[in-house]
Amino acid sequence: MELYAPVLALGILAAGFAVFSVVMSSLVGPRRYNRAKLDSYECGIEPTPQALGGGKFPVKYYITAMLFIVFDIEIVFLYPWAVRFDALGMFGLVEMVIFILTVFVAYAYVWRRGGLEWD
Repeated sequence: MELYAPVLALGILAAGFAVFSVVMSSLVGPRRYNRAKLDSYECGIEPTPQALGGGKFPVKYYITAMLFIVFDIEIVFLYPWAVRFDALGMFGLVEMVIFILTVFVAYAYVWRRGGLEWD
């Protein structure tokens, strides 16, 4: 149990900070509501009118988000492999080469299809 004590203490500290921040902002923060504050904010420009059911985003935004997730997860898998590289030996090297080749094939496919173009 003593191995988990620092993790548990950090979790309690984080939860306490979150609760403290929310409570203090509601107690101390200003309460001046007006129409401008309740309006949506779009990078400093006036909000554009949207359809009744909400606006439509181009598919390009979703493709970019999915690409970020795929390549971000690749990096997450590379960290533990790099830490334990010596212990894994040749098996670990071959497995990581196969993994990186698979991700590279996906990257090449996206590149050829124009998924990385911003226009």
